[in-house]
Amino acid sequence: MTKKLRETLVACLFLSPNIIGFLVFTLVPVISAFLLSLYAWDLCTAPKFVGLKNFAFLLGDKYFWQALWNTIYFTALSVPLGIFTSLFFAILLNQEIKGRVIFRSIYFLPVISSMIAVALIWRWLYNTDVGLINSLLVLIGNGFISILNGIGKLFGSSPISPILRGPDWLGSPRLAIPAVVIMSVWKSLGYNMLIYLAGLQGIPGHLYEAAEIDGANRWEQFLHVTWPSLTATTFFVMIMSLIGSFQVFGEVYIMTQGGPGGATTTLVYLIYKHAFKFCDMGYATAIATVLFAMILSVTLIQWKFFKQDV
Repeated sequence: MTKKLRETLVACLFLSPNIIGFLVFTLVPVISAFLLSLYAWDLCTAPKFVGLKNFAFLLGDKYFWQALWNTIYFTALSVPLGIFTSLFFAILLNQEIKGRVIFRSIYFLPVISSMIAVALIWRWLYNTDVGLINSLLVLIGNGFISILNGIGKLFGSSPISPILRGPDWLGSPRLAIPAVVIMSVWKSLGYNMLIYLAGLQGIPGHLYEAAEIDGANRWEQFLHVTWPSLTATTFFVMIMSLIGSFQVFGEVYIMTQGGPGGATTTLVYLIYKHAFKFCDMGYATAIATVLFAMILSVTLIQWKFFKQDV
């Protein structure tokens, strides 16, 4: 046995747990899901081959298109907001401030916290009547109204009625997805922030020194030194954020159950409903196959157009 062959076998031996795990838990389920999408199966009777009937029905299913739009809407809001907020806090915590290690730990706590616990807390925060967010909004709003009424008395105008309650965050079709987006961004902020911190600390200091000598201010240093140096980091964060946003489920399941009126029903939640509520495994896997194709396509497009910059 040659040395090169022996080294190859040793490398394969070390890689085998990961390869076996990928085959058993990723590749085989993906292939099985695609094959199952060609069948009608209610978990009680034997699967019946229907060909592309599930995909044909999917094209005319208004609930699928609504879930697809909700998923895209959620992604369009959460990904840019998540990138810029995590970068903002990473820059803040990269400064020489007292107790920055403690602050980094605090911001990372939501990442390792249970999604169920976090979603339940945020559902209470969004409560229309007793939630902390609405209580603060009502308090601030009524304080502002009191000031206006005080000024109005000087001019003899009629008083403005006080605010009795805040918006119905999770019960409004317009506000439900933005509310879930805020919670989702807050939950993942610490992870993306640490990724950006690693990227910031890898930028050579002499680049900032050269920029200062050239007379660049803080904003110009960010535009011409920091942001270009974080291209690879942003590329990674963007891909992971897109994949995560297309698969959003826990927040919706706990906070809104897909409501109101399907306003927060995402593709993964629709898959869950068809698979485990309606016991229509064939149609559920057809939606899952489409979702897989979407995520793969978006990732390949990103890689094609951004790999040169990275």
